Amino acid sequence: MTEFEKYVQRYLDLIPSENWKEEFLISGDKVVDFYSQLSDEQALFAYDEGKWTLKELLLHLSDTERIFQFRILSFARGEKQALPGFDEELYAANSFANQRTLASLLEEFSLIRKSSQILFSTLDSSVLQNTGLANGNSISVDAMCKLIVGHTIHHLNIINERYLPQLPY
Repeated sequence: MTEFEKYVQRYLDLIPSENWKEEFLISGDKVVDFYSQLSDEQALFAYDEGKWTLKELLLHLSDTERIFQFRILSFARGEKQALPGFDEELYAANSFANQRTLASLLEEFSLIRKSSQILFSTLDSSVLQNTGLANGNSISVDAMCKLIVGHTIHHLNIINERYLPQLPY
């Protein structure tokens, strides 16, 4: 197993059942439920110096899902061009998430989630094993779909383990 395959597998291993589409919905609901309970001030909380605020983390989920959607669409349609990677730290630093309202960030996340759900529902099973090159690594449509779920669960775990214990109420 390559380092990239190990990296991907650690996210896929977080999905608690075989039904990744159901887990996609559950993880999205958990994100919305958590953020819906926060004030804008609480959403500016970062658990340590140099770590993302909760607003930045939410926008990171949206940004990453958008990028993964593009990769899924590209590979499902048979794209042969290599797609670039992205620097999540650079994206977060240039996101202006902390200047936005939490409501606007939540609306964006919810709309991106709906868009992913529609994309998933339109994928013919014959394209799930299509592969493409992203960030120099080969990955299938199926794995990219599941990666959205595992990535979300990964960040929900970080919220529970690192943010919640210190979050000012």
